[in-house]
Amino acid sequence: MPQPSADTPNSFGHHISFAEALRVWFKIALLSFGGPAGQIAVMHRILVDEKQWISESRFLHALNYCMVLPGPEAQQLATYIGWLLHGVRGGLVAGGLFILPGFLSILVLSLLYAGYQDATLVQGLFFGIKAAVLAIVIQAVIRIGQRALKNHYMYALAATAFCALYLFSVPFPAIIMLAACAGLIGSRLAPQAFAHHDAHAPAKHHAIDTMMQGEPRHTQASWLRAGKVLSVWLSLWLVPLIAMLATLGGDHVFTTIGLFFSKLAVVTFGGAYSVLAYMAQEAVQHYGWLAPGEMLDGLGMAETTPGPLIQVVQFVGFMGAFRQPGSLDPFTAGVLASILTTWVTFIPCFLWIFLGAPYVESLRGNRAISAALSAVTAAVVGVMLNLAIWFAIHVAFNEVTTLEHFGMNLLAPNWRSIDLASTALTLAAFVAILRYKIGVLPVILSSALLGMLITPFL
Repeated sequence: MPQPSADTPNSFGHHISFAEALRVWFKIALLSFGGPAGQIAVMHRILVDEKQWISESRFLHALNYCMVLPGPEAQQLATYIGWLLHGVRGGLVAGGLFILPGFLSILVLSLLYAGYQDATLVQGLFFGIKAAVLAIVIQAVIRIGQRALKNHYMYALAATAFCALYLFSVPFPAIIMLAACAGLIGSRLAPQAFAHHDAHAPAKHHAIDTMMQGEPRHTQASWLRAGKVLSVWLSLWLVPLIAMLATLGGDHVFTTIGLFFSKLAVVTFGGAYSVLAYMAQEAVQHYGWLAPGEMLDGLGMAETTPGPLIQVVQFVGFMGAFRQPGSLDPFTAGVLASILTTWVTFIPCFLWIFLGAPYVESLRGNRAISAALSAVTAAVVGVMLNLAIWFAIHVAFNEVTTLEHFGMNLLAPNWRSIDLASTALTLAAFVAILRYKIGVLPVILSSALLGMLITPFL
């Protein structure tokens, strides 16, 4: 029997094989450093620029939807595009692989942290990688901004979003809603400025847009399909919680962890930073899972390992069960809590994508919706810039306070506490990435090695 050529469209309407996609998603997972800005930039570079599997407009359309969802937008974007390429199987592989390296990395680091918290080499590892990640985040903000901010309207939206978040701590969902409203108004007052260019005529060589004949069956929305998605994914999410509540009781640490992080999964608009303060307060003061200051150590793990920043919840769950193991060995309890925390955090992410993506695809031709989502993208650039500056200040300075003046919250670093070694490492990483185009992974590995070498002398 003759075999189809590599250019023969498959059942999903394009020529991309599942095996090839699996290799690419694994590569993206290994390179998903630098938080959402860096991760989105990596996906854009590989999927849009290098592989040319998806057009700029379709990538941004998917990204805009993921930005308004609770949970990690980069992981949900990978799930969305994987689903678009190969249906539910593709979404599970893309989203699951995106989580796996970070889960394994943080599990190992949590074990090291619990057993060898004061080890100099472990401190040096975090010190070096953190500097490299800051450079990656800054570069990613520049790259995404260049693509999303096409005119002065978009620059104004990005600047407004940045000021609202950085100076006034306006909630992220409010920023997104206001940006969407601005886009809807802009679609009537200045339609060309708010339109996705080429939204109806995708780029010539992008596989999804040029090979698909009509809309594949798996992208078509229906009430029957929505009902099936809800029944499957709500069961996967809620049945384990109900079982723990019935067998272990409401006061058991596993039940508490499952319920607490399930609640967080539906309110984490804006990523890990948006709920960090609340999570730290509950974990430290209410549940006693962490000591003061350990939350930042956990965030450092999430920032310096591949995968979503919200993976910091895994460290919190590990330490909670490690310190309240009951009849289990503390390390065994910590590992089980890591799995539970990751499960209840990310199962909802797959639910949001598999339930909503077909409806989002059907809205690609709606000019008003496209304008609203374009405005959201511009606002998110301002949000990314806020995160980059927050991160930069905390990497470069050892002492940072928050000043409140005229209703504004200003980060005020103590200039005498500047960390010259960390700043120098960051500048070197930034020059290597931006000027000499060195890859992300070599820069991170080099920075980690330098961090471990110089930390004993600091």
